[in-house]
Amino acid sequence: MLIPSRGSREPAATPRRAPSRPRRASARRSAAPSSQQSLDFYDTYGNATAVAPAMDAGIYCDAPVASPSHRIIAAAVDGGLVMVALGVVMAIFFFSGGGGDVALSRANVPLLLGVGVVLALFYRTLWCLADGDTPGMRFAGLKLVDFDGRPPDREQRGLRQVASLLSIGSAGLGLVWALVDEENLAWHDHISKTFPTPL
Repeated sequence: MLIPSRGSREPAATPRRAPSRPRRASARRSAAPSSQQSLDFYDTYGNATAVAPAMDAGIYCDAPVASPSHRIIAAAVDGGLVMVALGVVMAIFFFSGGGGDVALSRANVPLLLGVGVVLALFYRTLWCLADGDTPGMRFAGLKLVDFDGRPPDREQRGLRQVASLLSIGSAGLGLVWALVDEENLAWHDHISKTFPTPL
């Protein structure tokens, strides 16, 4: 216990609220062995304070994670808009006289897939730079929040876009992970510390 020096009287400390813990922290905490000693720490006023154990990163707010069906609806709407953009690009190519007959063949299927991927990346980057949710998310009644329940900043949105490429590029394992995760979060949710939640 620390004793104030030279008889000076310090004002009584007001009790502080403990910091908020992850929503499901109790499920993650393991019971300490009974033989393990506990350490008491004292602040400058002689009050004992508890030291919280280190815990895994988790959701700190009370916002629920969007269900997989809501995520699929949002992805379908966004994918449909990208397909419409691809159709517009093909129509411009056809009517400009550069393509003649537009036919699917072994030679031009990779080109069309490449153009579709570039359009999808442009679409996602556009909404990331605009710092807003995609039309698909709005249609499905979702909004993007960080683990504290606040709207994410542009950096978190950009990290989410890059991490979503990892989730999809690993044969979709990052997306399937949401089905077995304790909090229904995909890889890109964990990496960017953001997740979609119902409005």
